[in-house]
Amino acid sequence: MASKREREYERRRYEKWQQRQAAARAKRRRYQVIAGCVVGALVLTIGVIGAFALTKDTPAATPSASPTATATTPPANAAQVPDPSLAENRTWTGDIALTQGDLGIELDGAAAPQAVANFVTLAKSGFFDSTKCHRLTGEQQGLYVLQCGDPTALGTADPTTGGSGGPGYTWGPIENAPADGVYPAGTIAMARTQNDGSSMGSQFFLVYKDSPIPADTAGGYTVFGHITSGMDVLQAIADAGTVEGTQVPVSDVIIEGVNIQ
Repeated sequence: MASKREREYERRRYEKWQQRQAAARAKRRRYQVIAGCVVGALVLTIGVIGAFALTKDTPAATPSASPTATATTPPANAAQVPDPSLAENRTWTGDIALTQGDLGIELDGAAAPQAVANFVTLAKSGFFDSTKCHRLTGEQQGLYVLQCGDPTALGTADPTTGGSGGPGYTWGPIENAPADGVYPAGTIAMARTQNDGSSMGSQFFLVYKDSPIPADTAGGYTVFGHITSGMDVLQAIADAGTVEGTQVPVSDVIIEGVNIQ
């Protein structure tokens, strides 16, 4: 039987957890208001299309397009984007706590400084807390990813909602895209609008099986890290499948928190 001191400790711990969740929900509502102003620019979805790029409802470029091509026009709201110098040109470690289990992660601040600075900044602000990973693809689509990072994907009446939300700003260009267009299992990369290398925001995808993703006219997809542990957790989510007729995971996959060091 737990002692009085242990019960008191657990009570305080639970109260602090409730406070963190309430703060995360309030912050997410603020981001949703901001995101509504730029929703037209943030169409970060996976289209079920011939080349299966991580975009929405438009065909991808042929594989002959350069996977390292980048957009040359910076986003108009660049002042809001975290400074890439925050990535400190180093390796970051941490974990993503999902309802199904934890994923250990490692982020490459040298190879993808803008993406890492963005992810670390959002993670430390609690942006990802209590958000839902809204899209899962597999054999039918020809790529094997779980997509996360949309603050609007949770708390709506429509369970298929998700794919257009972001942090209220966009950024580019593309960083560290694989030259061969293959994203190995364990890859962590940024989702973006098709043919627009400056359309990245907060959405990212986790690769659970090697996936060839053809480049489009903007290039490939920014790879900014990889999973170091918990691939069995990600694989179990994939094995559970999706709601019939959708790309929504059959069981809610909620990011309970992201810890980065």
